[in-house]
Amino acid sequence: MESVAWSAIGLLAATLFGALFWLGSRIDGLGSRIDGLGSRIDGMGGRIDGMGMSLTERIDVQGLALTERIDAFRASLTERLDAQGLALTERIDALQSSLTERIDGVQSSLTDRIDAQGAMLSRRIDALSGRIDAHIDRHSA
Repeated sequence: MESVAWSAIGLLAATLFGALFWLGSRIDGLGSRIDGLGSRIDGMGGRIDGMGMSLTERIDVQGLALTERIDAFRASLTERLDAQGLALTERIDALQSSLTERIDGVQSSLTDRIDAQGAMLSRRIDALSGRIDAHIDRHSA
């Protein structure tokens, strides 16, 4: 019976040794696959870097084109605003000149009317002053 036990132990040991050997070879195979994936990932890193540089260049080119368009639009807008500002300045100057002429005309007319009323008031005051002097002379004599 002892020989049966030792035979079972030997068979079990051989089976375990075979399973460990098979498991070790599987682990080595998976390690090789992982190493292969690592080199693929490294290759993709270079590809991603290339795409990033390409994208950066495209963005820079578009940014330059957009900057040029914005500068051209700003220049056009500035010219238009300057032209409108000049036209408005000319209109304001013309209106100011017209208003100045009208005010001067009204001022002249008002001055003439004020002078006429002043002369009339002066005559009336002189007439009243003469009447008062005559009245005082009558009562004082």
